[in-house]
Amino acid sequence: MEQSKARLRATAIGFSAVLMWATLALFTALSGKVPPFQLLAMCFLVATVIACGFWLVRGQNPLAYMRQPPLVWLLGVGGLFGYHFFYFLALRNAPAVEAGLIAYLWPLLIVVFSALLPGERLRWFHIAGAVLGLGGAALLVTRGETLELDPRYSFGYLAACVCALTWSSYSVLSRRFGSVPTEAVGGFCAVTAVLGAVCHLAFEQTVWPDGTLEWAAVLLLGLGPVGGAFFTWDYGVKRGDIQALGASSYAAPLLSTLLLILVGLAPFTFVVALACLLIVGGAVLASKDMIFRPKPSPLPLVEDPS
Repeated sequence: MEQSKARLRATAIGFSAVLMWATLALFTALSGKVPPFQLLAMCFLVATVIACGFWLVRGQNPLAYMRQPPLVWLLGVGGLFGYHFFYFLALRNAPAVEAGLIAYLWPLLIVVFSALLPGERLRWFHIAGAVLGLGGAALLVTRGETLELDPRYSFGYLAACVCALTWSSYSVLSRRFGSVPTEAVGGFCAVTAVLGAVCHLAFEQTVWPDGTLEWAAVLLLGLGPVGGAFFTWDYGVKRGDIQALGASSYAAPLLSTLLLILVGLAPFTFVVALACLLIVGGAVLASKDMIFRPKPSPLPLVEDPS
């Protein structure tokens, strides 16, 4: 019983990352014209500073978390930086709609790849829930219009596929390294910030945020969707229901769209309503075991023989 509660709690913590990712589009729009790699470096720098502050407040030695095997560093940095690198590469070499949708295959891939983990079983409702979520995400991204894959953008589509494979592999393999503390993600964020700065200097021209609102948006990105979210996601995929987390991740584009509607930056349409039904229904279906798990029957009373 206690184990089930701990698993449910870890899943809820992991889902908080999905809630933070839902604010990505809004905060990115408010951050102005800061180039992608520069924004990545700034946000992960914020996340690193917060992690260091957390360690110091708790009297912990950051070096204790940095002493990880090379394979752990490769996984952590490869996941955080690799995902963003291939995502930006895809957007530069393919239309945003198609590239974004291909990149967003990672929740479905997490559900599928989770079958390779010890102690996990892949059931029909996990797959069905993830496919429903993918259908809802497709509606949101394409706005209900036809999706066309042009061979001219094959390189961009390939980069988007690698992007999806990178994040899904990182998420599933993180569970195989469950003994690595979540605090180590602070080190991965630091290296990602450095690599982002290197790519920015190599490929982009520096554009600083203009005004308090844009600086605040960058800070909020580092606190949430491009920083803090990776700590809670790490905790969730290592200790929670990874299949439910994978399928429920399709809630991010839905919540992001609803947030844009709320602030008046997007209209509410029938397509959004249908996508909402598909994504929520898919998440509930994929989480069937966790949500509708029967309660343990009470122990029978034993009469006192005296």
